[in-house]
Amino acid sequence: MNSQKGYLLSYIKYGENDAVLHCFTEEDGFQSYFLKGVYSKKNKKKALLLPLNQLNFSINSAKGNSIQSVSRFELVRNNDMYTDIKANTVVFFISDLLNQILRHENKNPGIFLSIDEFIDELTQNNYQSHLIFLIRILKIQGVAPLINEGNYLDPETGTFSHSLTHQLFTEEISYIWKNILLSESPYQIKIQPKIRKNFLDSLLVYYHYHITDFKIPPSLEVIQQIFE
Repeated sequence: MNSQKGYLLSYIKYGENDAVLHCFTEEDGFQSYFLKGVYSKKNKKKALLLPLNQLNFSINSAKGNSIQSVSRFELVRNNDMYTDIKANTVVFFISDLLNQILRHENKNPGIFLSIDEFIDELTQNNYQSHLIFLIRILKIQGVAPLINEGNYLDPETGTFSHSLTHQLFTEEISYIWKNILLSESPYQIKIQPKIRKNFLDSLLVYYHYHITDFKIPPSLEVIQQIFE
């Protein structure tokens, strides 16, 4: 048996009382765990199964090709972001997205720390933090745009051009991208509410070009309605 600390990204019910958890762990990257009995009437731990909750797991080693199982788990820290409808919407969107793009990610301290920083920002009511966080993930994964003197980001090549190459990547949107990429304190950069929707759309377009098999998260529609 070993101990793991990780962020819950998603879970699915298995049978009547069990579940399979998908997590991004500090030591082993993306992992799936079998959790027995969490849906039973006497089990109160199901309340801890919230997206991006950081949990401590006690893990039983897998036999053969089966997945590892959780013998018990505890909440690492409590926070209030699930009671705030805007923060809650952001959490579901980001966990939805991370569950997709981190599927093949091994141990990566940079990503683990970045999730921690993002949650800190969100608990302080930084409702644009997910926009900055998505660019930080691109930087860590080595697919962020290359900085040059151009004023328009070309999402397909990942470089800045001297002319518009995509309707979403206007000079204003491209400037924000460049500003975030260059800043040592990107979470302090303010993105005007009126362009946050277009900025998020530009992020998803960029992810489409640079993240293999990327699909639009189902929760996109909800987050767009909240921030209209």
